[in-house]
Amino acid sequence: MQFEMIANAQRGLDLLIASDIARKIMTGTLNAGDILPSEVELCSRFGVSRTALREALKLLSSKGLLESRPKIGTRVRDRSHWNILDVQLLEWMTGMEATEEMYHQFLEFRRVIEPHATSLAAINATKEQRIELSRIYREMCEVDAGTFEPETWVNIDTQFHRMIFLSSGNCFYIPFGNVLTTVFKWFISYSSKEGGTCMSDHRKIYEAIMMGDAEAARQASLNLMESSKHRL
Repeated sequence: MQFEMIANAQRGLDLLIASDIARKIMTGTLNAGDILPSEVELCSRFGVSRTALREALKLLSSKGLLESRPKIGTRVRDRSHWNILDVQLLEWMTGMEATEEMYHQFLEFRRVIEPHATSLAAINATKEQRIELSRIYREMCEVDAGTFEPETWVNIDTQFHRMIFLSSGNCFYIPFGNVLTTVFKWFISYSSKEGGTCMSDHRKIYEAIMMGDAEAARQASLNLMESSKHRL
């Protein structure tokens, strides 16, 4: 197991260590049940003090990735214990290639919460939010009409779905608009690799929200998330 020497970093050593170990866990380089090397060995591999290492391990334990037990050591926990919606954990996922199973699970999760958030947006979106959604939708149309550029599309599509959650008016849905931004980019980047934008479905969602038709908005959102419309 290779750990990157980070002793030359000026600050945030604990975060750098935590990020390195977290990414190894999330990519499967470190598997559930694996025991990490001893503190002495890890300090040597990373080139850091015990204080920085212990802070990093404490951070990862708080996110459910690790657990420490006397006479056993620090062990990688099963994914069922991970705080997968933790903002920092999502940021550490950036650039990682997820498994097919995770893409399916995220789509299933969206199918449960996003249609309802979309129906609420049709009812509760403020004038300012509708203006912003219109701006985003116009930009989506422009991107779709031009030469398909995956990165540009991922950014604007993410803004569109984030705006739906922010417009729901539900204090429990609003955080998803921010927290899931990383996962949306990650998912959309994968599902749109073959150039699909599903603009017809996005148009129906947009029009239903602008008309205040909650049921049409909910149905349009469900239609967009049919597995056959994604690269799955």
